[in-house]
Amino acid sequence: MRGKSWKKLLLVGVVFLFVVASGQVAYSQTKLVQITGATSGGTYFLLANAIAQLLNHNMPNVKASAQSTSGSPVELRLIHNKEADFGVVQAGVAYDAFNGLGPFEGKPLTNFRSVTYLYPNVMQVPVRKDANIKSFADFKGKRFCVGAVGSATELNSRHMAQVYGMDYQERKDFIPEYTSESQSVELLKNRQAVGANMIAALGSSTMMDLMSTGEFEILEFPPDVVKKLQEISPPYFPYTIPANTYPNQPEPVQTFAVANWFVCRADLEEDFVYQVVKLIYENVDYLSKIHKVAENIKPESALNGQTVELHPGAAKYFKEIGVLK
Repeated sequence: MRGKSWKKLLLVGVVFLFVVASGQVAYSQTKLVQITGATSGGTYFLLANAIAQLLNHNMPNVKASAQSTSGSPVELRLIHNKEADFGVVQAGVAYDAFNGLGPFEGKPLTNFRSVTYLYPNVMQVPVRKDANIKSFADFKGKRFCVGAVGSATELNSRHMAQVYGMDYQERKDFIPEYTSESQSVELLKNRQAVGANMIAALGSSTMMDLMSTGEFEILEFPPDVVKKLQEISPPYFPYTIPANTYPNQPEPVQTFAVANWFVCRADLEEDFVYQVVKLIYENVDYLSKIHKVAENIKPESALNGQTVELHPGAAKYFKEIGVLK
């Protein structure tokens, strides 16, 4: 009996060594965790990197790192193929990917689940004042920056063109410029394009830069257009940019937005995902110091714009804090 008791005590001691004081599981071997974002320096990447550092500082034997990509479609493919574990993605792209729609037709990506809402991406289309652009239809025959090839931004541009019955992929109706955010700014300032898809968090530095010149205004998308967009991709929702959000913007602007979500591989351990989402919610102040968009991470908005079912680990945490019943 004494031998058995000793073995039990030894087992308890070993288990204790793998549990940290906060209740988080510590792994006996280093657990490598890859978190994807979009382009380096952008909001997605900054949040991905901040969450990676959060894991590194709080989860023993977890080594997390952020990976830059061209955008949400690539992120979701990496996660689906088990080449990444988590990602900051646009909810509309997640919806299309999971349901095999648009560029994912016939090739759905289903090996991922939702973790938590992060913040809204607001459609902001700056246009040159001297170009007389009053509607997206006015881009016909002109140069418009649609976003980088294969990015969520470019997918949003396809949706806008579709609503207006326009086709830019074959350069039939307007000339697309497949550009990054910084490249779009250069083309606009140099008069090599008249407008650009600059979907981003409200108050983005690039929009501040453009609007401070006094040469641009923000294109409106009225409610009837947003309804048509929702028929293409349900995650879109109406949004109003308040007056004076940017320099030289004295009036509010009607537009639309889509949620950004933190997602993960569907087959990740429930306890691990639970600990990750718990860490995020207990460290919003830290994340907000990295980027103020993290201020949107609140229990009351945890499920905003959800398009794909929650991972069981996330569901467990949200039940614990009363978000889910």
